[in-house]
Amino acid sequence: MKDIVTIAVLIIVIAAAAFITVKKLRRGGGCCGEHEASVKSRGTKGKHKAELPYETTLKILGMTCENCAKRVENALNENDDILASVSLSKGTAKILTKTEPDIKCLCAIVSKAGYGATPADS
Repeated sequence: MKDIVTIAVLIIVIAAAAFITVKKLRRGGGCCGEHEASVKSRGTKGKHKAELPYETTLKILGMTCENCAKRVENALNENDDILASVSLSKGTAKILTKTEPDIKCLCAIVSKAGYGATPADS
C-alpha cells in the first residue's frame, strides 16, 4: 500500500512539472513575464527637471528585460522627490532629486523592487 501511494505522489509531481514546463515553452519562457503583457510606466506627472537639481546614477543589478527596467523605474518614480530614468542597455538608473540624494535609501527602493543597486562610480 505504501508503494502505491508513493508512486501516485510521484506521478502527480511529474505531471505537474511537465504541465508547467510545457506552459512556459508555449509562452516563450523568459524572465519575469518577458513574453507577457509589458509593464506600464506609471509616468512622472507633476515632476519637472528644473525643480530637481541633484543628479546621481546607480548601477542596477539583475535586470534582464524591459519589464525589469520599467519595474525599477516605477519603484523609484513612486517617490514625489525623485525622477528616474532607467536604461537596460547601460544597466543604470539616472536619478534626479530635490535634495542631496541618499544613496542607501535609493538602493533600498531598488532592492524592494527585487533588484540590486550600487553607486555607478564604485
